[in-house]
Amino acid sequence: MNKSADIIIAGGGPAGLTAAIYAARAGKDVAIIEKGQPGGQLWLSESIENYPGFPDGVESFKLSGDMEKQAKKFGARIIRGDIKSFRNSDDGYIIKTTDEEYRAVSVIIAMGASMRKLGVKGEAEFTGMGVSYCAVCDGPLYQDKTVMVVGGGNTACEEAVYLTRFAKKVIQIHRRPKLRAVGKVAEAVKNNPKIELLLGDEIKEIKGDDRVKSVKLSSSKEIEAEGVFIFAGLMPNTESVKDFVDMKSGFIIADSNYQTSKEGVFTAGDCRVGSFRQVVTACGDGAFAAEESRKYVEKQKGTAYDW
Repeated sequence: MNKSADIIIAGGGPAGLTAAIYAARAGKDVAIIEKGQPGGQLWLSESIENYPGFPDGVESFKLSGDMEKQAKKFGARIIRGDIKSFRNSDDGYIIKTTDEEYRAVSVIIAMGASMRKLGVKGEAEFTGMGVSYCAVCDGPLYQDKTVMVVGGGNTACEEAVYLTRFAKKVIQIHRRPKLRAVGKVAEAVKNNPKIELLLGDEIKEIKGDDRVKSVKLSSSKEIEAEGVFIFAGLMPNTESVKDFVDMKSGFIIADSNYQTSKEGVFTAGDCRVGSFRQVVTACGDGAFAAEESRKYVEKQKGTAYDW
């Protein structure tokens, strides 16, 4: 196995796969290191309705599969591995996985972020079949239906209000006796006639057959709902880079060229400070980071054009 590359991309979500497409197509030796199935958080949604070029939407597994196929077509390699650390070397950087070490002239960190899970029965089974972690992604699928929003912070409240554009009723549940959201955001929820607040209660089980049908609460109530949107917090997948590049609240800081605090190390997608956390913007990040990484590699190798 070739354990070196011009550019190694850490993470195989939309940002990482797009970066691989652009960098490999530009003639660079590119490898993606991904511990799971390429596609990242695409697998949390049943379909994507707001990705340009698909007026009828596109199934998430098809979009991620086609991205992977396209990256491979241009010569990018996909390496299965769980990244443990990054460090400097004399001629670039070393990425250590559980079993191997890989060398790169330049690195693109596109490790994404994970939505905090509730850990209740039915959550994993119905993810993508009624359980969602993104109102912008999946809200339009619940036109004139009843949905439940979990959480009491700013994001949960903002998403609850957003969902009222589609759902006939939004039930927002929060385990504490009052919302944590700031004043105006909380008031927007309380003043919306389509939102019912359930405070001081929490989900114990998500039930259904092929899709979500109802939710059982700690108070022993069972409420009918066709969708459950969970906003219990976002965790960037950046544990392995915490001592390598500068970060803020776990998210990677980058300049306007997507370069981190390390020269030749770029970042893209949901793990970046300021990311909009949508598939289309992750792809844009990946393309931009790939172009900057390409220029850096050519400069280091003395093959850059002097325009």
